[in-house]
Amino acid sequence: MCALRVLTRLSNITSKPYQHHTTRTLIFDSSQFVNLHNLTHSDSGIVEVRLDRPEAKNAIGKEMLHGLSRVFQLINQNSDVNVAMIRSSVPGVFCAGADLKAIRVPTIAVIEGVALGGGLEMALACDIRICGSNALMGLPETGLAIIPGAGGTQRLPRLVGKAIAKDIIFTGRKINGIEALSLGLVNYCVDAGEAHSKALEIARDINQKGPVAIRMAKRAINEGMETDLTSALALEEDCYDQVLNTKDRLEGLAAFAEKRKPRYTEPGGKLNENLSLIFAPFKYCQNLKAEKYR
Repeated sequence: MCALRVLTRLSNITSKPYQHHTTRTLIFDSSQFVNLHNLTHSDSGIVEVRLDRPEAKNAIGKEMLHGLSRVFQLINQNSDVNVAMIRSSVPGVFCAGADLKAIRVPTIAVIEGVALGGGLEMALACDIRICGSNALMGLPETGLAIIPGAGGTQRLPRLVGKAIAKDIIFTGRKINGIEALSLGLVNYCVDAGEAHSKALEIARDINQKGPVAIRMAKRAINEGMETDLTSALALEEDCYDQVLNTKDRLEGLAAFAEKRKPRYTEPGGKLNENLSLIFAPFKYCQNLKAEKYR
């Protein structure tokens, strides 16, 4: 497995046509392999990161790494983005690895077909994982005399428990979508070809919530899980304070009292520090064929 990491510190696929009121506008073309699309009209606030390197089954090379880095920076710098969906344009394969921990908005992995090695590690780094029943997931690196080096040994046990994670990593066995759901590896398993539709449904639901609240909730959960309870509760209080005096909070209360949908207008806010996404050395990944993971 190619060990790809985003080093930062901040304190799919069958394509379904969108509903008639939704169109896609290309807002950033980072490279020939990675495109960022902005959904518009009622889906404004949702973006799609589309991976498109069919000749290499979305194996990540230097160009794709550079493209992903620029895309993640753009998402973080755009206060109008509320949800990011990560998907593949290549039928039957997801992708081959990166770290999405640094993205401050919720990320949804849309998994159809193969997500092995780095592909699964990329999905593990997302906040929510949705797969089709035909998905095939696994971390086969030990069969190549290496280990999952892009977060697999750390994120997998946090999701499914230490014993199950050891079984999956030690044996390198492959898991289908139904088993992945039963283990807690994915949030939803739907019929083959329906993962994107389900992801869009979840993204729309998130997109209706208060943008600042969603960002603060993600920060509180992610950072709180890495510390003791006392420190985590202090972090939660700090995050709560940041939403307490927002206009959106008052709008949410008013909408609840008036039994109507809230109209949130406050953007998610800018980062108070410069984000630097730096990928770890590419090592020998360029010479490792994607077929070795199958």
